[in-house]
Amino acid sequence: MLKTLYGKLAVSFFALLLLLGTLYIGLTFWTTRLFLMEVNQKLNRSLANHMVTEKILISDGKANNEALKEIFHMLMVINPTIEVYLLDPQGTLLAFSAPPGKVKRKQISLQPIHQFLNQETNFPLLGDDPRGKSRQKVFSVAPIFKDNELQGYLYVILGGEAFDSTAQMLQGSYILKLSTWALMGGIFFILVAGLLIFNLLTRRLTRLTHGLEEFQRGNFLKPLEFPAPLNTKSGDEIDRLGSAFHEMAQRIQIQMNKLKEIDSLRRQLVANVSHDLRTPLAALQGYLETLHLKEGKLSPEEQREYLEIATRHCERLGKLISELFELARLDSHETQPHLEPFSICELVQDVVQKFKLASEKKGVHIQTNLDQELPFVYADIGLIERVLGNLIENALRFTPEAGTISIQLSKTDKRFNVKANGEITIEVSDTGCGIPPEEIPYIFHRFYRATQGNASGGEGSGLGLAITKRIMELHGTSMAVKSQINQGTTFSFHLPVSKI
Repeated sequence: MLKTLYGKLAVSFFALLLLLGTLYIGLTFWTTRLFLMEVNQKLNRSLANHMVTEKILISDGKANNEALKEIFHMLMVINPTIEVYLLDPQGTLLAFSAPPGKVKRKQISLQPIHQFLNQETNFPLLGDDPRGKSRQKVFSVAPIFKDNELQGYLYVILGGEAFDSTAQMLQGSYILKLSTWALMGGIFFILVAGLLIFNLLTRRLTRLTHGLEEFQRGNFLKPLEFPAPLNTKSGDEIDRLGSAFHEMAQRIQIQMNKLKEIDSLRRQLVANVSHDLRTPLAALQGYLETLHLKEGKLSPEEQREYLEIATRHCERLGKLISELFELARLDSHETQPHLEPFSICELVQDVVQKFKLASEKKGVHIQTNLDQELPFVYADIGLIERVLGNLIENALRFTPEAGTISIQLSKTDKRFNVKANGEITIEVSDTGCGIPPEEIPYIFHRFYRATQGNASGGEGSGLGLAITKRIMELHGTSMAVKSQINQGTTFSFHLPVSKI
């Protein structure tokens, strides 16, 4: 139980109540005793003075025994708790109303007596008790004069030994017992009420803790069962904690699902990479071994054909490895685009020029629709050149002979017939076989190849569009695609206009 917050609060609250109850009971007994002493001293303040005025207690420096006996007898009958002592001017005992052997002091301190007579302090005022060497009691005192000369003091102890037993009786009285039991009952009621309140306050935290433990035992994939607060602004800290935990749990679940997807893609990537690397390596090895085994038996034309095939496989293998490294570099957080203003029209013309020979060889026409008045764009010229090259190469691969590839630049997004605000739209279209609608969401995945049609421009690695998508993400934009079967495909993206 002490391991829970509720248990710790309950034990701490019980200990605090017990301490406060003990202190209160002790304080009650102590203040009650002081109150009785104060009342007793105030009520009997002039008692000694009345005795002095009615009797001559000291004559020629000696105690008047007859007068003292009369006073002693009267006080014993009226109030046996009072003790009377006769002192000389120096505080020495001359006579007393006590049995022999009871008095332990012969000298009484005069300082409390002077304070009493001069009214220099508040009651209760304690003076020396002759029946104890270190004990003090409330008293009443009066000076004794003869012919204006101080003869001594009448020192009256208002609470003698009998007063001690009376105080003990008072402490054991019905009223005090009733008060004590009432106090204990109040403490018990407060304890029960406090435990119930603590339980209500910590119930949500306990449920939240159990929800967290269940979430942890479920490998952070099991849905959270703890209900989220409806209004976190008006809620307390526990509500805000629950809301934060809900948000954290949802993010963890999303991240865990992403990790599972990434792990699945990683396994697929390893399988695809192994297959794509194994194919050209096996072909390259086969042709080289054939050349080695049939050395001197092949004609020059056959040798040249084998070497050309081996060279193409080497180029394909080198391109695949290069693209893998490029994609890994783009995925790393260290790669950031170097943004600068440049003419997108000039870049398109340069890229088209690179594919002029390949397009003419295949019989595909590449046409451009460029507006030379277009402003500069603000992007990484090297990465955008890579995007254009990938799109044109991909279009050239899937466009049949006598087909057309079009590159168009404009400030208007024709797909939605709205004007791009401060952006230039680049579209690369072809008249190829098109892409089935169900395959469009996957064409940007690594090593994915469309099943529609046959690529006539050589087998690709399946990484070109993945590289293109990643470059667009680094520029804070995306790649759009629309396609129709046997009519063609259009890829488009936007670049911001340079403000410089």
